[in-house]
Parts: sequence; C-alpha cells; structure tokens
Amino acid sequence: MRTGILLIFSTIFIFTTACEKLYQPKPMARLSLKYPQPKYIEAPDSLLFSFQYNEISDLKIGSKSAPDLYYPKMKATLYMSYIPVKDNIDSLLNDAYQLPGKHMIKADEIPEKVFLDEYQKVYGTLFSVVGNAASQLQFFLTDSTKHFLVGSLYFYARPNYDSIMPAAKYIERDVIHLMESLKWRK
Repeated sequence: MRTGILLIFSTIFIFTTACEKLYQPKPMARLSLKYPQPKYIEAPDSLLFSFQYNEISDLKIGSKSAPDLYYPKMKATLYMSYIPVKDNIDSLLNDAYQLPGKHMIKADEIPEKVFLDEYQKVYGTLFSVVGNAASQLQFFLTDSTKHFLVGSLYFYARPNYDSIMPAAKYIERDVIHLMESLKWRK
C-alpha cells in the first residue's frame, strides 16, 4: 500500500515540476506579401504600339508582333497578341468577349472595366476573373480600324484564387497602366 501511495505522489510531483515554462498555442499566421511600388518604363520603338510596363517584369519579344510580360517573382506571364484589323472587327470583338466566358466554369464572376481614350483612339475592356480559373485577367484594346491587341494573364501554379489574388491584383494595376499608356504607332 505504501508503495502505491509513494508511486502516485512521485508521479504527481514529476508532472507538476517537469515543465517550467507554460506553453500557449500560437496565433493564426497571416501571409505578408510586399510588392514594390511600380516604376514604369517605355516599351521599345520596334513594336507597332507604345506602352509603359512595370520594370519588375521582363519584356519578352519573340517572333510575334506583340511582346509578353513575364513576372519572375510572381511566376506569371501576361501573354499579348496583336492582330491587324482587316474588315474583321466584329469577329475579333466577338472572340475577345467569348474568351473570358470559357473560364465561367471555374470563375465566380467576371467583372468588366471598359476603357475609352477618344484622343488616342484606344478602346477596350478589361475582364477580371474572380475564382479558381486558369487565367486571372484578360483584356483587349483596339482603334476599331487598324489595330487589335489581346492579352491574358496566367500563373505557373494550380489556380487557387485565395493564394494568387494579391499578385493578380498587383499585375491588374500594371495592366490598367498599360491600357492607359498605350498609343498606336502610325
């Protein structure tokens, strides 16, 4: 009997004195993403249009007539395509409006922002895709007589909107600046 009581008291003593520090659960962590203040630079004169783009992106000019903007730190690319207008503006506009609709299966919504610059003759629409779609934003710009530019943003990651949303919003501001600064070359 004495051994049982001694064993109980020694066990209680060990459990009460073994831990000197009181541990508490850690609070929920929040993701802290900091992107630099954008600094815009002018695109080269070799293109059929001029625009300003963020210096943290790499301008990739390939064999096509429109460059791509690669964001290495965000693992994203804004793919652009230039198409000359030759009595096919209705077809080009129809395709540009149907392209975001292909993401409706995974998208929660696709709000549109219309862009009009009467002075520079630049008209277009920016589609922001909200949800787990493959492309987070798409846009087109045209003068409706000679030029048509289409762009789509893709991340090199599985589409998880909550994770890529801060980067997508940062790049969306860059695309808005691109649209506002675009001028067609003669």
